[in-house]
Amino acid sequence: MSMVFVLTMLMIDLDMGAMLSGLFKPSMPSGSALTVVALIGTTVVPYNLFLHANIVQEKWRGTDTAQAIAESRGDTVISIGLGGLITLAVMSTSAVAFFNTGAQFSAASLATQLEPVLGSGANSFFAFGLMAAGLTSAITAPLAAAYAVTGAMGWPTDFNDRRFKLIWMLVLAVGTLFAALGTKPIAAIVFAQAANGILLPVTAIFLMFIMNRADLLGEYRNRLTTNVLGATVVAIVTGLGLWNIARLFI
Repeated sequence: MSMVFVLTMLMIDLDMGAMLSGLFKPSMPSGSALTVVALIGTTVVPYNLFLHANIVQEKWRGTDTAQAIAESRGDTVISIGLGGLITLAVMSTSAVAFFNTGAQFSAASLATQLEPVLGSGANSFFAFGLMAAGLTSAITAPLAAAYAVTGAMGWPTDFNDRRFKLIWMLVLAVGTLFAALGTKPIAAIVFAQAANGILLPVTAIFLMFIMNRADLLGEYRNRLTTNVLGATVVAIVTGLGLWNIARLFI
């Protein structure tokens, strides 16, 4: 699915100059703050920080610290880099397919973006992609919730623990219930990701505090450059989140 979106981005009549200008000189159209926060929330999902922390702990248990950090840094760069490229491809193809074209936008019409590559098979392929996305989300999101809750409660973060399984299944059940009740998916997704974007600064500030603890991390604690970059990201996300909250009362 990712490769098809990237190929489509390369094949369509896309103004690369305008896209690069938007990347390096970002701007926010009127009324887009909630969407921007949602995009940040879906790119750096707070609950995935808990999931990643636990998976890293299990994957590199007993490994030399320097080697583990080098390998995990490589994993992170590749994952976030590919994620950013895919997001760029999805947004670019959406813009060409729907912006100022008069086309009616809906969840069912999203496959239109892929027609330059797949033609009449776009609908079937996109439906398969949505199913795959649902399956992966059904694994990662409840798993992250199970890690976070069991960790906060001091319970074992063990796949075989009943409480761990119960939390995982409870999250799945709630999602299934909302889907069965006919909740509008796009509105629910935007709301959920915007909530992630608003909660992200809380997690990020706590993470930066821990990453500067010399008694915990020693020589591996954050350096000045990392702190400046991290503080900049936190400030931007916090400002957007507070702005959206303030709009409720203005």
